[in-house]
Amino acid sequence: MSTSTSTSTPRPPCKVKLSPVHGNGVFATRPIEAGERIIEYLGERIDWPEALRRTEASDGPVNHTFYFSLADGNVVDGGSRGNDARWINHACEPNCEAYEEDGRVFIHALMEIEAGEELNYNYALVYDERHTPAVKRAFGCLCGTPGCLGTMLAPKKRKSRAKAKTKT
Repeated sequence: MSTSTSTSTPRPPCKVKLSPVHGNGVFATRPIEAGERIIEYLGERIDWPEALRRTEASDGPVNHTFYFSLADGNVVDGGSRGNDARWINHACEPNCEAYEEDGRVFIHALMEIEAGEELNYNYALVYDERHTPAVKRAFGCLCGTPGCLGTMLAPKKRKSRAKAKTKT
């Protein structure tokens, strides 16, 4: 007589499908609690010169990559060996947050998320060049939240007046 224990595989918390915001998106498959770790952002770990080389070689705009910057100056390229996390869209008023732990990036819920709701986080992209109207359009945001800033770019840091003054 054999006994088998039935172990059910836990239901993944999210899945990819078409998004009304932009292209693909990631949606909750079940209720997600505030603070819950949802998914790790996976991909090949590369350095910035390689990320720039890949962007140039693809003839694609730098704003259409799956790059996630790390504190050590490297990048996770979700377009190479990545997972569903790369499809999470930007929102100016997000329901998730991405943060780094020991060189790995995890997406956590900022609030309770209902089954069927799209996951999003604020990309706060750093772009060193001038934020011209054309650049802002290239990095345009379509999140539609009440506080939408119209761009996925992080605001430029302003120089303090003390630093801006020159000695005479």
